[in-house]
Amino acid sequence: MKKTSADGVVIIKKYANRRLYNTETSSYITLEHLATMTREGRDFKVVDAKTEDDITHNVLTQIIMEEESRGASMLPVNFLRQLISMYGDSMQAMVPGYLEASMEGFRRNHAQFKSAVEGAFAHSPFAEIAKRNMEMIEAATSAFKPSAPGSAATKDDEIATLKLQLAELQAKVDKLG
Repeated sequence: MKKTSADGVVIIKKYANRRLYNTETSSYITLEHLATMTREGRDFKVVDAKTEDDITHNVLTQIIMEEESRGASMLPVNFLRQLISMYGDSMQAMVPGYLEASMEGFRRNHAQFKSAVEGAFAHSPFAEIAKRNMEMIEAATSAFKPSAPGSAATKDDEIATLKLQLAELQAKVDKLG
């Protein structure tokens, strides 16, 4: 029996034995499956099978901890220290909204940059070269480590670096042409 909430959110039940059950596919899954669902943009809600409490936040945090322990560290120690120091602070209530807005801005900028680079080379004989270079840029941006909140100098440096890299890429393409 396929089960999703009224708004299309997949319901995942977590049992006392730590097993996760996807009610949509009627199958047991792992945290890796949930990470994949997240990357694919699938919305899900994890509930405790016994109490029906929403434990999505805890499970997502657990996924992040597993990703970090695999060596794919995106959260610098200084950022974690700053985040921990905000617990109990009078500004604590503002942090989640700030972090969400910052990540959304980063995603939007990444998508615009990718679209601009792809568009610039779409109809040229060097489209394949540009595609490979774009893949290299994406690999580099996937290693992006967020700077301290409010660090405008760091953001300006990153923008300047990206502009320089784009100019170098254009110069290489022009040379080949």
